Amino acid sequence: MSKRTRSRWGWGFEDAAIGADQARAAAPGIEPLFGFAAQEPEAAVAFESVRLPQPAIEPPSGALAALCSQSKEARAEHSYGCSYLDTIRAFRGLYQHVPDVVARPSNEQQIEQLLEWAASSHVAVIPYGGGTSVVAGVEPKVPASFNGTCSLDLALLDQVLEVDPVSRSALIGAGASGLRLEEQLREHDLTMRFFPQSFECSTLGGWVATRAGGHFATRLTHIDDLVESVRAITPSGLWQSRRLPGSGAGPSPDRMLIGSEGTLGVITEAWVRVQPRPAHRASRAVRFGDFLTGAEAARELVQSGLDPANCRLLDELEAQQTGAGDGTHAVLVIGFESTDASVDDDLRRALEIAEGHGGQWDARSDSRPAAEGNWREAFIKMPYIRDMLVQLGVLADTFETAITWDRFPAFHAAVVGATSAALGQPCRVSCRFTHLYPDGPAPYYTVLAPARRGDEIAQWHQIKQAASDAIIAAGGTITHHHAVGRDHRRWYDQQRPELFARALGAVKRELDPAGILNPGVLLD
Repeated sequence: MSKRTRSRWGWGFEDAAIGADQARAAAPGIEPLFGFAAQEPEAAVAFESVRLPQPAIEPPSGALAALCSQSKEARAEHSYGCSYLDTIRAFRGLYQHVPDVVARPSNEQQIEQLLEWAASSHVAVIPYGGGTSVVAGVEPKVPASFNGTCSLDLALLDQVLEVDPVSRSALIGAGASGLRLEEQLREHDLTMRFFPQSFECSTLGGWVATRAGGHFATRLTHIDDLVESVRAITPSGLWQSRRLPGSGAGPSPDRMLIGSEGTLGVITEAWVRVQPRPAHRASRAVRFGDFLTGAEAARELVQSGLDPANCRLLDELEAQQTGAGDGTHAVLVIGFESTDASVDDDLRRALEIAEGHGGQWDARSDSRPAAEGNWREAFIKMPYIRDMLVQLGVLADTFETAITWDRFPAFHAAVVGATSAALGQPCRVSCRFTHLYPDGPAPYYTVLAPARRGDEIAQWHQIKQAASDAIIAAGGTITHHHAVGRDHRRWYDQQRPELFARALGAVKRELDPAGILNPGVLLD
């Protein structure tokens, strides 16, 4: 793959970013779509004028020095993830917490040596994959007791190391992005079929560390479902689990690393399940009179055992904003796929279920129906569109959760109400289901409002607190697949049992005695 340049302040790659001229051309369409007008387009602060804090420490000496950088570009790139808060700060050239050193090891021995240096020098280490965290998981905001911070970039560990075609699994380096690992698996006519929205930049190690969720709505949706074994370097030594399809031998060592967010060890590689590329697909977009009626159809569908690969329910506003509808109805995007046989019968039964709830759809044409195609295109481009909206003075953010079906209607009303009240008028709070389980959905909310230019950070914190407080009060989880990071920490503390927190702390002390790995995330 040719090397592409990442955006200085926003999502993804510079060659795919929506520029100032395109943003200006899009501005007139904002008010009809969102209910409020765009503001005068604004450009990001020129990187040349950005000033970073001076490094507080020197890089390690000897052979490790060649792995390290203290350049302005490297330090700025590793300061933020990709949340709205990260984006607006980078857009305005605000860099308060910046790594003192960026290290790029190419093997486990170098990682061990870097951790030894960090522990002896009391330097905090933040493992860094694709930098796509939306919860401040990679921001070097650590206690002042540390002498400095080191961002440990695993991008050089990006190889598919081994493929087992018999068991359909592959050993892959933690630094391989979704694009990178799929490119290599394609040589074996295989695919991992794990497609989070951050796919083009996020990495396998990041998926494991954050317990990420992929694109598929049911069954093989979380990274948990695809991991056979994990290997990590901890300050206390090597963590290596046995490669198995399943095991009942006590608590799973893999599951302790999955979701550990860089606090217990540096994940270096993992065996994951792969499969041939699907040969059979069938899909439809079904309209419902309202969102809650569509939710009942989605519930019956997911409880039927049909396990659609895609089952995204968009409320009226979400459907309008993504081009899947005109704002008068909710839309359920249903898709099935198989490597072995036709899935037309599965789709036919799913449509019968939808019809029982008043669902309607257009007849299939030779090409993909507009609603399905528009939604898919918008899903892929949404992070770039978010950055365009930043330029136009629109606050655009998302948050996600999960709740059981019996509590969803009241939960949804409480969350939308609290978030809308914090936003004030005019604003838009829309919702879609990203994942479905027999016992409940994972609602994903989009927030749109005029940005208070110059005060966006305070505005964001106000909205974040209101939405998160409402989620916890109504019994939901503070995160379904975005991870905890630093942004969700206070609500995570409320959600988890206190005794579990103490047990996790004991594991942390055993694996990381000096507490250098991503301090402030999950644990103090």
